[in-house]
Amino acid sequence: MDNTSFPMKPVIDGPMHVSLKHDSAHKHVTGQAEYIDDIPEPAGTLHGGLGLADRAHAQIVSIDLDAVKAAPGVVWVMTADDIPGANDVGSTGRHDEPLLATDLVQFHGQPIFAVFAETRDHARRAALLAKIEYRDLPHWSDIAGARDNGAPFVTEPMTLKRGEPEAEIGKPPLRVQASMEIGGQEHFYLESHIAFAIPGEDDDVIVWSSTQHPSEVQHMVAHVLGVPNHAIEVRTRRMGGGFGGKETQGNQFAALAAVAAKKLNRAVKFRPDRDEDMSMTGKRHDFRVDYDIAFDEDGRIHAVDATYAARCGFSADLSGPVTDRALFHADSSYFYPHVHLTSQPLKTHTVSNTAFRGFGGPQGMLGAERMIEEIAYAVGKDPLEVRKLNFYGKPGSGRTTTPYHQEVEDCVIARIVEELEQSSDYQARRQAILEFNEQSPVIRKGIALTPVKFGISFTLTAYNQAGALVHVYNDGSIHLNHGGTEMGQGLYTKVAQVVADAFQVDIDRVKITATTTGKVPNTSATAASSGSDLNGMAAYDACRQIKERLVDFACRQWKVDQSEVEFLPNRIRIGGDTVPFDTFVKAAYYDRVQLSAAGFYKTPKIHWDRAAGKGHPFYYFAYGACVSEVSIDTLTGEYMMDRTDILHDVGKSLNPAIDIGQIEGAFVQGMGWLTTEELWWDAKGRLRTHAPSTYKIPLASDRPKIFNVQLAEWSENAEPTIGRSKAVGEPPFMLAISVLEAISMAVASVADYTACPRLDAPATPERVLMAVERMKALG
Repeated sequence: MDNTSFPMKPVIDGPMHVSLKHDSAHKHVTGQAEYIDDIPEPAGTLHGGLGLADRAHAQIVSIDLDAVKAAPGVVWVMTADDIPGANDVGSTGRHDEPLLATDLVQFHGQPIFAVFAETRDHARRAALLAKIEYRDLPHWSDIAGARDNGAPFVTEPMTLKRGEPEAEIGKPPLRVQASMEIGGQEHFYLESHIAFAIPGEDDDVIVWSSTQHPSEVQHMVAHVLGVPNHAIEVRTRRMGGGFGGKETQGNQFAALAAVAAKKLNRAVKFRPDRDEDMSMTGKRHDFRVDYDIAFDEDGRIHAVDATYAARCGFSADLSGPVTDRALFHADSSYFYPHVHLTSQPLKTHTVSNTAFRGFGGPQGMLGAERMIEEIAYAVGKDPLEVRKLNFYGKPGSGRTTTPYHQEVEDCVIARIVEELEQSSDYQARRQAILEFNEQSPVIRKGIALTPVKFGISFTLTAYNQAGALVHVYNDGSIHLNHGGTEMGQGLYTKVAQVVADAFQVDIDRVKITATTTGKVPNTSATAASSGSDLNGMAAYDACRQIKERLVDFACRQWKVDQSEVEFLPNRIRIGGDTVPFDTFVKAAYYDRVQLSAAGFYKTPKIHWDRAAGKGHPFYYFAYGACVSEVSIDTLTGEYMMDRTDILHDVGKSLNPAIDIGQIEGAFVQGMGWLTTEELWWDAKGRLRTHAPSTYKIPLASDRPKIFNVQLAEWSENAEPTIGRSKAVGEPPFMLAISVLEAISMAVASVADYTACPRLDAPATPERVLMAVERMKALG
């Protein structure tokens, strides 16, 4: 064949490991990106509204819905009695999370009934007309209240133990016992929860859901309707943010919409407004960490005993795995020779807390960094020195075993920290800050360098699997579908790059399609930073199968060996011939070669025995480090972010531009968690921070004035992940711990660094000012 009849480009457009724009970036900017609320509504579409409890804990004595039913535009009012299947949307199988409350209310804002009307405004106005009588019961809304009232656990606690902590904790010369309060966090995605159900024939329903876990929504809707899973198809093209809040919390809206759609045989949309969304959906877990640490005069840790108590809300939701992961990260990057860690997943009369970026890991890691800070002030050292002293060691050092008995074999944290320390000029800047603080009576500065070591894998082993479907059409175009969901993080783009790279074609040949349970079944949530790892490998497996068939076809047709067939950019070399990809694919089609494949991947090596507290729950670790510099006003407690430098390990990046964007966004979101974002419930158990007017996420103006982000370009995953890359969704969130530590140093300067300020999170200006006053008293 003539090999000069088409362009001979040496490379393809959009392979793995190159920076490529997000596939929907231009649509996001121009408003062309279609979200569920943009889908044209079929004629007769109804809209849902909710009747929410105004008690934190109470028996329902009576419900009068006559005025609701008679309100303008109302078509149907649904109570628990109208549910055809199970009145349960709990994700753990405990049946502890009713779709609609019956006789007992367990948090302020719990749904009691749903209204379906011709317009959303009609539905919401009608819901306010209900007359409900309650008999109030005792309630508590925080960890202290749960402990004082002997609250039960919502799920079984976990214990991790290694060594002899009980016997060893009293031996070293120095010991500190204290506690730390760590606040929760609202997800504050731009797109609130939404579900759009379209009834079909027989038991069928199509549900468009803003969810990170389409398969779970499928299962929950089927469960509530009392039909098989195959009757429900869930579709998700994109979300306007998720951050974990759409892993389980979308179940209720999808189920309500589906029940009404089947009952009324009309399309139904359910979209709460921001206040409702914040009041009735779960958040990051608040924690209280009680720690007891023993160490020597140099600051080397000998023994740790810590309890991680969490405000879990009224039901289990994901509190078990969240509190487990907090313990998995209670070591941060440090080796504890003797350690005892326990979790306390406490029931409270608040909305059930749920997944949030990091999934308990940030709370566990923050507790560890507080312990390092305590040690540093006790021995009079820079906390960075203490951190380096306690890092995990190299294999064979005797300092590689985690509290859960997994060996840390790939630890590069020492190199990451050393490189960042040099590139950020940390030592000179710290010295300059010490000198500045001696001369400045009001403004004080702080700087901190903190590490990140984050385990990658779902701790529920079964979730570490993924499927993908790849079609190669006979014109050479490619259709890609997989179980991962797109919430702005660029997963669709990365997996498309994997497919383009596998076939050596330009990425514009690859069509990215909405995630749907009708194409790839039994998918795992897009969570635990596993989206690219799992779905990228599944897509690669599908491509591998098709390529093997194509190579076999080429060998038969051209009578050559497999070694003479090579996929080159947009063409195939077969012996002495070079054939355009589309021409070759069409020839394979006419030879009846199957050009479609379902790929599958399951993460190897992982295993976990929760009862024993031992195993290998993580496939590998992602690492990073961050230096943050701040200035605080000691008269008001206000502060500013002066500079942040980040060096992060993503292995061999699938898409450096997207990864850097993920790191920047994660850092700012983590900074918000630790500084401005404060959740507050009043004495009646009402969430009062339920809108942008009372809940403060970081703005663009809050970002560091100087913001330097670099990837550790020398890194390559030791495990055979897709392209030897590493996860990037959650690990960089914890880089923001450096901000809290830097603020703490600035506060400590008021007392000449003689005591740990014990600054709780979030470090709002009020908390900073109170800590300054405490330090002044010491001075």
